[in-house]
Amino acid sequence: MAISGIISAILVGLVLGALARLVMPGKQGIPIWLTILVGIAAAFLGTAIARGLGYADTDGWDWLEFITQLVVAAVGVSLAAKMYTGKRLRA
Repeated sequence: MAISGIISAILVGLVLGALARLVMPGKQGIPIWLTILVGIAAAFLGTAIARGLGYADTDGWDWLEFITQLVVAAVGVSLAAKMYTGKRLRA
């Protein structure tokens, strides 16, 4: 992956983290920095899943890849909210 791909994944991850919090029902008691980290990780993992399934490289905007990343981000935010106890993560 080129540096431009990493930078774009980080930027998309910022948006994904915020969108994941919006689509999740209820209040997530996690800080914004954790939401951003989950979004960035979801961007990388969602891209890997999309490439593995063969629908990452299409002409124009990759909607299926973005939806995959959003679902991964929503699951990640949900898991982080369940594990986060305020001052530290519960193992």
